[in-house]
Amino acid sequence: MSLLARLLLFSLAGASLSLQAADPVTLKLWAEGAPEKQGVVIEPEKRIEPKGPNDVLRLTNVSEPTLSVYRPENPNGASVVVCPGGGYGILAIEHEGTQVCDWLNSLGVTAILLKYRVPVRNKVPGLEPLQDAQRAIGMVRHHAAEWGLDPHRVGILGFSAGGHLAVMTALYPNERSYRTDPAFDVEDATPDFLIPIYPAYLVAADNPYALLSTVKVTPKSPPVCLVHAHDDKGTTSSSASVLLYLEYKKLALPAELHIYHTGGHGFGMRTGSNPVASWPHRVGEWMKAMGLLETRAPAK
Repeated sequence: MSLLARLLLFSLAGASLSLQAADPVTLKLWAEGAPEKQGVVIEPEKRIEPKGPNDVLRLTNVSEPTLSVYRPENPNGASVVVCPGGGYGILAIEHEGTQVCDWLNSLGVTAILLKYRVPVRNKVPGLEPLQDAQRAIGMVRHHAAEWGLDPHRVGILGFSAGGHLAVMTALYPNERSYRTDPAFDVEDATPDFLIPIYPAYLVAADNPYALLSTVKVTPKSPPVCLVHAHDDKGTTSSSASVLLYLEYKKLALPAELHIYHTGGHGFGMRTGSNPVASWPHRVGEWMKAMGLLETRAPAK
């Protein structure tokens, strides 16, 4: 597909976002096919229905990653790329995906649901999903004007493995392992803010009190709001969020941390009497305090 054809494709997609704000619009991330296809098991995409009230809806065998754009009734210009969790094997697409988009829409935020490639079989954990997330941030920022978004209020939020993906995207936004395309990518794909919810794989199971060497916060790392349950364990231990917060503290970077007494792992958007269910309110308050929810003309 020519560059002109691809630009036309996304111009039409942008128009549909304006005309059909109530319905999510889905776009392919890779117009000419995803890179590193050999790293993913290529089988028909599969939807696994919940087996009970405590189970979750899953997607697996995702080889064609997409963005689904959820527009609020009254957009304020902010946007968030949403990364469901699932151990890089499946995507918990509902309680860590579509329901999150609905909540963000209630804040006036345009939600961008990232259906990234799983399961991952590459020796570098999360390589293909990282490519997808880097491209996603670039696409949102690249098309911000036609989508009515502020290119300087593009955030990323993720759960568990998706939380790890969000963190890695924020820390390594421009170290790309694919050839960039000016029709989709931007020079700087650093998210403007970061919201990891019970992020996984930032610590090792046998040493949860030290961040892995790949987790390197720099002075350019974006503001962060972290959410975790104290009783989370192993590679998803709450110590990971505490340690990441401390790295931000060392550099005097904007950061907020919420640790709940109980909640375990994978609570997502589940409701209930446990205080952990209030995390969306706390994150919404943080976004408001950071000036992310102000309705204003998109920055140039």
